[in-house]
Amino acid sequence: MKKIELEIVALSHSITQTHSYAVVLGEVNGLRRLPIVIGGFEAQAIAVALEKMQPSRPLTHDLMKNFMNAFAIDLLEINITDLQEGIFYSKLVCSTENDTVEIDSRTSDAIALAVRFGCPIYTFENILESAGILMEDTAEKGKKKKAKQEVMVEEDRPTGNEDLKTMTLEELNNLLGEVLDSEDYIRAIAIRDEINSRKKKK
Repeated sequence: MKKIELEIVALSHSITQTHSYAVVLGEVNGLRRLPIVIGGFEAQAIAVALEKMQPSRPLTHDLMKNFMNAFAIDLLEINITDLQEGIFYSKLVCSTENDTVEIDSRTSDAIALAVRFGCPIYTFENILESAGILMEDTAEKGKKKKAKQEVMVEEDRPTGNEDLKTMTLEELNNLLGEVLDSEDYIRAIAIRDEINSRKKKK
């Protein structure tokens, strides 16, 4: 199966959903986005590395990187390999002088390490097909590189998830476009899931 490279395009925060965050991965040279809900600790770990901040003591992911460096283990790439019941599964592809191994990892931890090692993040077509969101083709392609290192924080706002069930498919698609324009990726995930569940019932 062909691997598709992804890059971090945003880190989004919504206080209304139990302090949840979403890291948004974008298809390199493509228009699809893959939003993944993560915990606050992992969001902080990713943000610290993206912003190149130096904490006074090493965070858990910094410790992991230091440990791997001390024993000459290199992180070659991250593969988001599966999606089951809304949970993403990932593998770290690590190498030593004599061997290359794949290690099971939570996706949020894998991304936090990928940022620290500067290694590529990949997924597969079936995962982007089922969980990805297609962005409209705009004249903003030139801004992509700039957005890669930008961490965006969402303001507290009503999620509106409770009214999704009463909306038509056309209304849901229009709403999805609106929340993507305002970069509210947490709400976009809920709308996308509702659209997908309706399509499966057909």
